[in-house]
Amino acid sequence: MTEFPVVRRSECPFDPAGGYTALRQAPGPTRVSTPAGVDAWVFSRYDDVRKVLTDPRLSSRSAPSAHVVPGADLEREIEDGSILQSDGERHSDVRRLVTSEFTVRRIQALRPRIQQLIEEHIDAMLATEGPVDLLTAFALPIPSLVICELLGVPYADRAEFQARSAALVAIDRPEDEVARANDELQQYMASLAMAKIEKREDDLLSRLITRAEEQGAPLTVPALVSIGLTLLIAGHETTANMITLSTLVLLRNPDQLEALRENPELAPSAVEEMLRYLTIVQFGLFRHVMDDLPIGDLTIKAGEYLVAAISSGNRDETAFADPDEVDLSRNASAHLAFGFGAHQCLGQQLARVELQEVYTRLYARIPTLRLAVPFEEIRFKDNTLVYGVTALPVTWDR
Repeated sequence: MTEFPVVRRSECPFDPAGGYTALRQAPGPTRVSTPAGVDAWVFSRYDDVRKVLTDPRLSSRSAPSAHVVPGADLEREIEDGSILQSDGERHSDVRRLVTSEFTVRRIQALRPRIQQLIEEHIDAMLATEGPVDLLTAFALPIPSLVICELLGVPYADRAEFQARSAALVAIDRPEDEVARANDELQQYMASLAMAKIEKREDDLLSRLITRAEEQGAPLTVPALVSIGLTLLIAGHETTANMITLSTLVLLRNPDQLEALRENPELAPSAVEEMLRYLTIVQFGLFRHVMDDLPIGDLTIKAGEYLVAAISSGNRDETAFADPDEVDLSRNASAHLAFGFGAHQCLGQQLARVELQEVYTRLYARIPTLRLAVPFEEIRFKDNTLVYGVTALPVTWDR
């Protein structure tokens, strides 16, 4: 049986794992064996991915990338307040509670603060003497500060939760290390949630507590822990990796970088194209089949599993012309990088604004930005659920 594709081609680390082109050319979904030890059907074409991600007969009760985690508990209990695991009305109730915090209007109101943080961190980099790691000096602090301020999490605690969240998104860490990181994060967020219940402030967690009480359905501490950790980890891990990885792509495509510098109004379309091209949730989205699912002459039985391969869908030549090329002027807004359907990423508007402001300001203020090491020395995060680089040493003319 075909193995689920997890290994990228060495000649282009920005391309999805090899094998997807052949899977897209198959007449229907392909059954594969996954690292988790179960078989699953892979949907790899753009239209098919969109279709399955809106099908109510599919459940997301495991973690979205559980299929690539050896030994993952695919039948684990659904956490109270889980946005990622719950389905149907249970999912809608939690999502409705949180959605008002991520409306376009509310996120646009954050734009000046995001601009200020970006300018301050560019100033700090320019004040240094030598090359800097863009990941630690710029890409991690910006989204971390934003999500910490939004949630009401003390920024001083960021180093600890970043280290622990890194353990959770890795697929090659020892089980005891992952369990310990998860326990520590749970305890941390539980303490914070109880503090917010006692003393409300002007932050997302406090507003959630008050809103739920007003609706007659107070949130439990475990529910607040689940919501808080999901937003905290997703809010910094994904955007930080997008900043570094897309910067690396632009440095490798100087004509596109120059176009962005000369036309900053390209930033919104550049963000969508980079999201499409990179699709950093690299292993797709795992789903349980709850009822028989007829697909042409095939019926996927209830109890089986499938994977919606969003990275493959974003490189589907029937949906995007020349999909393996970076074209910042392309209209790529229909990409699948944030997922699709009921579980589409809640924080996508925040990510868009953060990336737009980075693309507008970083490359304009440091026009000679370049790698400080040969490209071949860059190490990629092949074994993490969110793709990126381990460090991005950069320098510039002074």
